[in-house]
Amino acid sequence: MAAAAAAAVGGPQAPQPELPAPGLALDKAATAAHLKAALSRPDNRAGAEELQALLERVLSAERPLAAAADSEEAAAAGGGGGPGAAEEEALEWCKCLLAGGGGYEEFCAAVRAYDPAALCGLVWTANFVAYRCRTCGISPCMSLCAECFHQGDHTGHDFNMFRSQAGGACDCGDSNVMRESGFCRRHQIKSSSNIPCVPKDLLMMSEFVLPRFIFCLIQYLREGYSEPAADVPSEKDLNKVLQLLEPQISFLEDLTKMGGAMRSVLTQVLTNQQNYKDLTSGLGENACAKKSHEKYLIALKSSGLTYPEDKLVYGIQEPSAGTSTLAVQGFAGATGTLGQLDSSDEEDQDGSQGLGKRKRVKLSSSTKDQSIMDVLKHKSFLEELLFWTIKYEFPQKMVTFLLNMLPDQEYKVAFTKTFVQHYAFIMKTLKKSHESDTMSNRIVHISVQLFSNEELARQVTEECQLLDIMVTVLLYMMESCLIKSELQDEENSLHVVVNCGEALLKNNTYWPLVSDFINILSHQSVAKRFLEDHGLLVTWMNFVSFFQGMNLNKRELNEHVEFESQTYYAAFAAELEACAQPMWGLLSHCKVRETQEYTRNVVRYCLEALQDWFDAINFVDEPAPNQVTFHLPLHRYYAMFLSKAVKCQELDLDSVLPDQEMLMKLMIHPLQIQASLAEIHSNMWVRNGLQIKGQAMTYVQSHFCNSMIDPDIYLLQVCASRLDPDYFISSVFERFKVVDLLTMASQHQNTVLDAEHERSMLEGALTFLVILLSLRLHLGMSDDEILRAEMVAQLCMNDRTHSSLLDLIPENPNPKSGIIPGSYSFESVLSAVADFKAPVFEPGGSMQQGMYTPKAEVWDQEFDPVMVILRTVYRRDVQSAMDRYTAFLKQSGKFPGNPWPPYKKRTPLHPSYKGLMRLLHCKTLHIVLFTLLYKILMDHQNLSEHVLCMVLYLIELGLENSADEESDEEASLCGPERCHDSWFPGSNLVSNMRHFINYVRVRVPETAPEVKRESPASTSSDSLGSLQSSRRPKVLQRENSGTAQVFSLVAERRKKFQEIINRSSSEANQVVRPKTSSKWSAPGSAPQLTTAILEIKESILSLLIKLHHKLSGKQNSYYPPWLDDIEILIQPEIPKYNHGDGITAVERILLKAALQSRMNKRIIEEICRKVTPPVPPKKITAAEKKTLDKEERRQKARERQQKLLAEFASRQKSFMETAMDVDSPENDIPMEITTAEPQVSEAVYDCVICGQSGPSSEDRPTGLVVLLQASSVLGQCRDNIEPKTLPITEEEQIYPWDTCAAVHDVRLSLLQRYFKDSSCLLAISIGWEGGVYVQTCGHTLHIDCHKSYMESLRNDQVLQGFSVDKGEFTCPLCRQFANSVLPCYPGSNVENNLWQRPSNRSIQDLIKEVEELQGQPGAFPSETNLSKEMESVMKDIKNTTQKKYRDYSKTPGSPDNDFLFMYSVARTNLELELIHRGGNLCSGGASTAGKRSCLNQLFHVLALHMRLYSIDSEYSPWRKLTQLEEMNSQLGNEEQQPEVPILYHDVTSLLLVQILMMPQPLRKDHFTCIVKVLFTLLYTQALAALSVKCSEEDRAAWKHTGVLKKNTCDAEKSYKILLSFVISELSKGKLYHEEGTQECAMVSPISWSPESMEKYLQDFCLPFLRITSLLQHHLFGEDLPSCQEEEEFSVLSSCLGLLPTFYQTDHPFISASCLEWPVPALSIISQWCSEINAFTERHAEQGKALLIQESRWKLPHLLQLPENYNTIFQYYHRKTCSVCTKVPKDPAVCLVCGTFVCLKGLCCKQQSYCECVLHSQNCGAGTGIFLLINASVIIIIRGHRFCLWGSVYLDAHGEEDRDLRRGKPLYICKERYKVLEQQWISHTFDHINKRWGPHYNGL
Repeated sequence: MAAAAAAAVGGPQAPQPELPAPGLALDKAATAAHLKAALSRPDNRAGAEELQALLERVLSAERPLAAAADSEEAAAAGGGGGPGAAEEEALEWCKCLLAGGGGYEEFCAAVRAYDPAALCGLVWTANFVAYRCRTCGISPCMSLCAECFHQGDHTGHDFNMFRSQAGGACDCGDSNVMRESGFCRRHQIKSSSNIPCVPKDLLMMSEFVLPRFIFCLIQYLREGYSEPAADVPSEKDLNKVLQLLEPQISFLEDLTKMGGAMRSVLTQVLTNQQNYKDLTSGLGENACAKKSHEKYLIALKSSGLTYPEDKLVYGIQEPSAGTSTLAVQGFAGATGTLGQLDSSDEEDQDGSQGLGKRKRVKLSSSTKDQSIMDVLKHKSFLEELLFWTIKYEFPQKMVTFLLNMLPDQEYKVAFTKTFVQHYAFIMKTLKKSHESDTMSNRIVHISVQLFSNEELARQVTEECQLLDIMVTVLLYMMESCLIKSELQDEENSLHVVVNCGEALLKNNTYWPLVSDFINILSHQSVAKRFLEDHGLLVTWMNFVSFFQGMNLNKRELNEHVEFESQTYYAAFAAELEACAQPMWGLLSHCKVRETQEYTRNVVRYCLEALQDWFDAINFVDEPAPNQVTFHLPLHRYYAMFLSKAVKCQELDLDSVLPDQEMLMKLMIHPLQIQASLAEIHSNMWVRNGLQIKGQAMTYVQSHFCNSMIDPDIYLLQVCASRLDPDYFISSVFERFKVVDLLTMASQHQNTVLDAEHERSMLEGALTFLVILLSLRLHLGMSDDEILRAEMVAQLCMNDRTHSSLLDLIPENPNPKSGIIPGSYSFESVLSAVADFKAPVFEPGGSMQQGMYTPKAEVWDQEFDPVMVILRTVYRRDVQSAMDRYTAFLKQSGKFPGNPWPPYKKRTPLHPSYKGLMRLLHCKTLHIVLFTLLYKILMDHQNLSEHVLCMVLYLIELGLENSADEESDEEASLCGPERCHDSWFPGSNLVSNMRHFINYVRVRVPETAPEVKRESPASTSSDSLGSLQSSRRPKVLQRENSGTAQVFSLVAERRKKFQEIINRSSSEANQVVRPKTSSKWSAPGSAPQLTTAILEIKESILSLLIKLHHKLSGKQNSYYPPWLDDIEILIQPEIPKYNHGDGITAVERILLKAALQSRMNKRIIEEICRKVTPPVPPKKITAAEKKTLDKEERRQKARERQQKLLAEFASRQKSFMETAMDVDSPENDIPMEITTAEPQVSEAVYDCVICGQSGPSSEDRPTGLVVLLQASSVLGQCRDNIEPKTLPITEEEQIYPWDTCAAVHDVRLSLLQRYFKDSSCLLAISIGWEGGVYVQTCGHTLHIDCHKSYMESLRNDQVLQGFSVDKGEFTCPLCRQFANSVLPCYPGSNVENNLWQRPSNRSIQDLIKEVEELQGQPGAFPSETNLSKEMESVMKDIKNTTQKKYRDYSKTPGSPDNDFLFMYSVARTNLELELIHRGGNLCSGGASTAGKRSCLNQLFHVLALHMRLYSIDSEYSPWRKLTQLEEMNSQLGNEEQQPEVPILYHDVTSLLLVQILMMPQPLRKDHFTCIVKVLFTLLYTQALAALSVKCSEEDRAAWKHTGVLKKNTCDAEKSYKILLSFVISELSKGKLYHEEGTQECAMVSPISWSPESMEKYLQDFCLPFLRITSLLQHHLFGEDLPSCQEEEEFSVLSSCLGLLPTFYQTDHPFISASCLEWPVPALSIISQWCSEINAFTERHAEQGKALLIQESRWKLPHLLQLPENYNTIFQYYHRKTCSVCTKVPKDPAVCLVCGTFVCLKGLCCKQQSYCECVLHSQNCGAGTGIFLLINASVIIIIRGHRFCLWGSVYLDAHGEEDRDLRRGKPLYICKERYKVLEQQWISHTFDHINKRWGPHYNGL
């Protein structure tokens, strides 16, 4: 077949017509069928030629792109719809031909049937949501698509959901990458067996058509590519070409999705070399093909790649890819060495060209590198396709097509080899790319699919030199940004390092290559090859050395640095990713003894590289001062491989260590870093800016520490264990610059350090020694012990959440290390050391996460301050750990005072490192310890408790790790004479402790006190000077001249290392002399040093005992415990010494010393017997006195400040406590009703701004601080108990028909349809949606004070969370959010009470009074300040809600609107308060809602404004309720719409109208009268509604029973009689007749028992009684009684005065007994009923609907959420928005009504409002609660502000997962959701949530 195809190409070709010849217009299907038949014949040559000719015409590459290449207008004009039409035509042809005459869809289905779907292979792009299961994954990069994940069984596995960064592919079914147990149901079946064989003819056409099609595509790509000009990126042009090719590539992609059968055909086509050669060689006569081939060659050349031009090459069979280097050798020579690189790369090397060349020539020793970098030869379509993919910078579509083919095994291998072949080219393109981020992601998207597969990686490594290629490419990449290193010897340094400021490092461009490298090193077979290949190791160490010493910091000594460079980010990232991670990868394969050889190789080349480095930087023995680099990757490689060798491979440490000299060099730079850390923390680098602190923190930070500080300290430990201890110790103090401080003299000069830094540097040096000597991370701890120590350290600093612990514990950065975060050992250690504290809610509403806190025994035994110090990034964490430790000791009663850090026993040392302990037993250290103890005892300056603590810690370490106990005892007896001359006799701390030192010769400045008072004899022991200060004995003279010579003998020590150890002191003195004089001639300013001899007569033991006295402040406070209890010496572990302060520490040390040796025990006893004379007080010179006074004054000032602050805090606290229950002002005054003449006392208010108290007056009114907000909470009440759930399938939808708001809306519009508008607006309340809720914090202020306060806020430039222009402010006292001031009505408290005496007037009189009072028009009050304020607050109230929630009238702007709005405000506030009390009043007055209520003031304001309107006198509801009218007036005007029948009125609304129309303040008996009258109406409504609900028979029966009893005495108080009367009255109309049969079905014919009827009536009336009682409570200040739910009705009615007081409770309560009819009951009822009958004549249906009012609303709830967050996420994150029909980028869902919205989506924007803001206004009148689907958090919108509320979904460890970063399963936290709902109902979002910001309508 291939031959036939070739013939067709090579043969004579038909001339190509520009437009399709008429022949083509034939039916495509017929042509295709004909060709298929022709090709199916055995001799198919003719058919093949015909097909080729056809394809040649159809797929001509010239047409489309010629049009595209011209300008776009030409394309548009180029008839036939431009280039697109021709391409579509071509695609149509291809589809027809493939299907061979059949339908294309059927063909696809047929091919799919043969798909052996063993692999999923679904390819996704960035931002796709996928899953990763660590339990099932073999490779750490394993990922699954959501479908396969949910189809598989992963219960109990360690999985997480993640958002793909770069894209990926599903690994389900690939057993190389994941365990088979995790496969989903679809891919579990090894289905190859039962899939039938593909019939030959099905895909026959494809095999002919596809090569041409792909070639056509390649031609397009060649044509369209033009090299970008040097400076202008031409992405636009490339993108244009790609857009044109979109349909073709999509077509190929669809083919890949047809399954395995089609993929294998594609693989054949793509990898067939013959086809490629025939079609693309450009050898035929076809001009077009020739031109295309030329373009291809040009593109190759311009990419800096050579192409074997030699025509002969085509004759020879190409060698296989594996041996490509041979073929290359020929022209590698021709191109010359690497020195003459292609120009494109040479340009990058500006300035440092020569250097670049030098470096590169050194690297290119073999021509191998050349072939890797510069030669590409394409032999198949696949190779050239990949080439163009790279050229076009990895277009997403192409990448997806190439990846979609991967399930085909043969393709996978071919593609991987091709990818490797192009690897160098990819890197070059990436380096030049302007979009390197996107490109990096696409590269990794591909490579991670190829290299995660071990089998494949091994194959490519063996056949294509993958490792060589990678290392070379990495080297090559970094070479482009090298600069000269300035470390050490700036002039002569030959070392080059990467420049961290280059884009390559700053933008992490190297990331894809490094990530691939780490990926392949995680495969054992590949890593072994790497570790065995010496050449590779050398190259790699070369690469690592580029990073050695990068980003050098030089300490600024004079000016502050102008520009703080942030290059350190790049440097740390580069070391971690490019050096440390590959290192961890290699280490993970060196775990067993058999791998010793690998370690030896690495160590050998590492040391060679280090030696080269020392030579290159000209390093001798002293590091250059004032510079530090944190980057020593070579040191760290060496250290980590050493550690591994000893720990896992049982290698002998000494066999891999270099000589002493190299060790001395090795320790210098890591030690320099430790000293610099101390300097940085001492603020000595402050002029270098903040970034240097950043570096110091990053160096110890959890992600870096185990690749940085840990190896450094380990390396220092190794050096210390092998070098001379005196040398090491002196080096340490010298590096830390504190040598001069270590003198016994009271004054000294430090030539290298300012006095203010001395103390912290000394602390740093000692702390470093303690860490060095106590840390066992690499010296013998097992992995589990390390994990435990790390965890304890983190938990001691602070309680931690599970995720932050995972983050803070340094895991091995290599994912294959075995310790997976969250692995079994992690969880088991965690449960062993910590207790889980479940998330709790503080009353303030701040949300806590689930935390882990250390167990008590951990504090008791495992708290390790050393580990804490090592691991803290911020110094405050150390303090925090100590504070927590202190608190634990106090709480558990172990120690009451301020404890010192406890001493912790250490894990035993690994034998290889025993030498480390020699540091503790060397004279130099003992001298330092002795001197410091002495100085502390003598109170020299610059010493601190911390210093003492560390000194004692070191002594204790020495005692714990001492050599054979009594060995030195004899030695020390024999030579007391020697002691004069050297400090200590031996090197064992145990014996040196008891050694007395008598005299010390010191060098001091002449001004020092020692000198002045000295007598010529100069040995007087009692001279104050000698006691007061001192320096060290003879040996120490070496140190005292200026720069403490003992310690700076480094150079001499290097030369005579052996002699120095054994030298005598006299020699040393001679060595020193010349140096000192030369040192001190220079600085003339410094006073001369003279020698003084001090008498000391102390030993370490005696100093310790005196220290004990000093610390305890008592003479002779130390008494050896063993004298009382000899047991102590036998069982030394005494818990009482474990925790305590310095005194305890000293006692513990003395006890240990006594245990270690009998001599010590004896000497301690002796010292204690001598009564120690008190330390004489120091004489103080005037100058010293001054400084001391200053200090004291400062101290006192500090104490005063502390005291003030404490006092302030306590005041604030007590205020907060009282503020929590401030009574509302009118209840402040106790109410005393005296005799007949009550004393009128006015209410007094405190102004929280000016602090004055006084009444509120007309001209200076006081107001309550209030927050007005529109609320739709009431409207969300529903009438069923079950709260709605959030929809999580398409079927579940929420419809708001049954909400309170909807029901009221429907009712109002019904009324407005049939009745007169003005009366409609009195018949019902609005405000269920968008009602205005008023709340206060209870604080008052003068209104004029408030105005000036607002003025000052306006001028305040500070950014506030609220907008002052909108009148918002925070209460000046309690900082609660507010936006208005409600004026307090002036008047007394008592006038309420004047009217509380029971009145004995008849109800008739009261009714008349009420009517008269209402009749008086409300005169507008005189223009006072008060009335102005009342008006302005009324405006505020109106403006709080939107216009649509205020205007319900049919005539816009009618006064009825305002009237309706105002009484509805009162209704809204009462209803909401009722909801806050839980929907009933059973709990009585004991509710916080009452305390803060401002209803009283609000009523005054509303009443004042309502009185300005008058109700039409002929229609006053009051009259209708209380008077019988003549019948005829009803039948007046027919045309006019009738009034609303009184039975359709909402009684509660009537109540408010009646009360607000009365002059204020209201009298109690008037109030009761109004309530009684309205109750009669309510009761009648209840009866009418009941009658409608009864069945026909029930009604007849009731009617009958009532008639019999009609004339009994208490007829008016019997519901049975009233009911029957109502029924008979209403039967006159058509109300009951209209019931069709279907109606009966709706009203369930329950049989009504008297009990159920009574209950119905009570339930109908209860809401009214509740609101009325609340109103009475607020207006008259009466307490609400509490009661059981059953008796709520009776209790409330008696409280309201509806029930006669003498009412007996023994027989069951009947609601009708509350009725008191102002006029004969039956007549008024019949009057009311007749109105309804008149209406139902015409509209019976509506008449019935209006009668049944649903009054039993349940409390409002938010939607119920599902248990598991995943159910929400899976449904909503792919759901399309109903408005814009796109899948939103940030989907959100409203938790009140379930609406799905686009957060921030511009697609759904309307008039500059984004959808969430819009919805918050429509659904919640400005309050919206949205769940952000992609982040799992809840966002609150309140008006113009918003805040992130937090999440109600927590993971198994009780923490949020904002933005789903961790992707762990989340479960609903019911408590949190309750809190959210509570805040919504109580309108307290503004007060409880603190972080608000403006949203500018953009959400």
